Amino acid sequence: MYLERAPVPGLSAVVRTVWIQRTGATDHVHRHLPTGGVELHFPIGGRPHLLGPLTGPAIEVIPARTTLVGVRFHPGTAPPLPAVLDDLVDQRLSLADLWGATVERLVDAIARATTPERALMYLQAHLLNEFRIAGRPDRLVREAVRALMPWQPVAIDSVASQLSLSTSQLRRRCLHAVGTTPKVLQRTLRFQGFLALAQAGATPSGRRGVDGTAGLAIDAGYADQAHLSRECLRLTGLTPTQLLGENLDRCACEHDHSGSYLPFLAGLSMHDLFKNPRVRRS
Repeated sequence: MYLERAPVPGLSAVVRTVWIQRTGATDHVHRHLPTGGVELHFPIGGRPHLLGPLTGPAIEVIPARTTLVGVRFHPGTAPPLPAVLDDLVDQRLSLADLWGATVERLVDAIARATTPERALMYLQAHLLNEFRIAGRPDRLVREAVRALMPWQPVAIDSVASQLSLSTSQLRRRCLHAVGTTPKVLQRTLRFQGFLALAQAGATPSGRRGVDGTAGLAIDAGYADQAHLSRECLRLTGLTPTQLLGENLDRCACEHDHSGSYLPFLAGLSMHDLFKNPRVRRS
């Protein structure tokens, strides 16, 4: 079972989605994909860890009969950490090594939770307090992330100019706050845009007279389906068909990711693309 949902309102500016996951009678092989942000994975009764910014797929074997709660952050809005994010790229780190004794208290509180839902609330309450103490993430990086979303392709130099930064300054700030360069982030967000359209049941716009996967690829900013396929292999280790299965609107593992992808589409102005009423929002 894998259930995503929106975070509590106080975290919506920094958290993309939260989730509860339960494995069955056998170990579960989970493929983590680059999202542009970091994630907290908190097995109930186990040791939590942070998944740093990914530039490619990361395979994890989750033991049988495990229940965990998780938090996925927007790019540039990681929780308070004792290191800049470019030191944590493609790493899976013990949260105890990053947060020290604070984690032990949180582990105890979550282990005593009577339900996974309550455990997830404890974790979010802790994050709310951490962000109150640490202050807001880098505002200019958040503006850069918004500018690099796939729906309006833009040159990195242009983004830097809009923010009154040099290209090297923007690169340095993104490395510290996101973990990757602006160009790598832009490529990751473009792929996430394609996944968002697919998971939301989007109807291709029909530009260049193509439909299906090829049409959604063009709507997300790819030159063509071959371009998408190359990026999909690089970022996930799979082809688009292997990743999503035969049905574009659900991943091959049958997880419902609407809690993650609907916020990703919130700023999209192309509402007429969608055939699924649940994504028709302003």
